[in-house]
Amino acid sequence: MGHEGQGVSPELMVMVQQKVRIAQPGGEESLNVATAAAICLHASATASL
Repeated sequence: MGHEGQGVSPELMVMVQQKVRIAQPGGEESLNVATAAAICLHASATASL
């Protein structure tokens, strides 16, 4: 999870194995990092069902 405004640092991005984006059709600039983490955890938990 990255900073709410700037995202993940370029140094960390070179180490990732997978990039994930959360669609924001309402045009929000960013999500609170706790909210983004909850969405990702929920999606990963329901994907394995």
